[in-house]
Amino acid sequence: MTQKPLKVGMIGIGGFGHYRRDRMRECGLFELCAGYARTKETVDRECAEEGCAPVGSYEELLDFPGLEAMIISTGGKFHAEQMIQAMERGLHVFVEKPLCSTLEEVEQIVAAQKKSGVVVGVAHADHTNTNRSLQIKKMIDDGFFGNIATFEMTVAHSGGLEIREGDWRGDPEKNPGGMLFQCGCHSFHELMFYFGPIKRIYSAMRYDVHTTLTADVAQCVVEFESGMIGTLGAYHVTPYRHTLNIFGTKHNLFTDSRCPAYGDPEVNNTQYRRCNEAEPLIPIKLDEGGDACGNMRSFYHAVRNGGTPYPGLLDGARAVAAVFAAEISAKTGKAVDIPKY
Repeated sequence: MTQKPLKVGMIGIGGFGHYRRDRMRECGLFELCAGYARTKETVDRECAEEGCAPVGSYEELLDFPGLEAMIISTGGKFHAEQMIQAMERGLHVFVEKPLCSTLEEVEQIVAAQKKSGVVVGVAHADHTNTNRSLQIKKMIDDGFFGNIATFEMTVAHSGGLEIREGDWRGDPEKNPGGMLFQCGCHSFHELMFYFGPIKRIYSAMRYDVHTTLTADVAQCVVEFESGMIGTLGAYHVTPYRHTLNIFGTKHNLFTDSRCPAYGDPEVNNTQYRRCNEAEPLIPIKLDEGGDACGNMRSFYHAVRNGGTPYPGLLDGARAVAAVFAAEISAKTGKAVDIPKY
């Protein structure tokens, strides 16, 4: 059955918008009607590439005839205002991540969505269509690990050393938690797929490794409503690292995604318990691939057929709420409870 494309406008049509436009073309469920970016040169070039109408302002884009939804591919500090403006026009919204920059903005966005009734999709990974995530979740659910004692996750790269004066990533008001905001929000989202809602966080941060005012290092102890506890480390000033280690009474899992895009292959191992014997690391193949468009397909079907997309607004809200709680904890020295959405 032919599916009617969703007519959309796009703000942030350049930059990361390239990736989002590729996904829209890949899934074939969207018709990009009009686009806007900060510079006229970008608007004209990218809209010509897409064959859509260039507009001169976000207001003009919001009022473009026939739109059903807005694709927002701008920086996190702009999301709240742009989302609310679109929702007030009755437009459905698909927004990049992180969702927004403050807890107050989360409350405003959630209230605007409830009032308008529109569908909001958030561009976190759709772990229900990610082979690696599904395989790890199945190992958890099938009891492969035995009773899981804890986990350790680390996300790191050196992008913080490239931040220059005036870059929003160096503004603590717009990039709370530094790497924890930019990449750690994805980690919180993934961890909630495995272990459920987060209850509270205790964290410590360093701000003195680089010259920006945002956190260079964040170390978080994360407690889940299920009783699971583990750690998440996010560093913005070191070489690339992306690991997840799970420790259980029967098996451990050590995953190191490394950087395959640059020719550095991933390394994954299991380790099983042997009482009073050597416990060697045994290589395991974790499935790659999946549907990179899963989040956009879910958004499309929620608009057309009803229901809640995954990841949706509350998934994005829970991920950034954990970031905000971690920064409050680092500043107060106290554990901070996560708001329930």
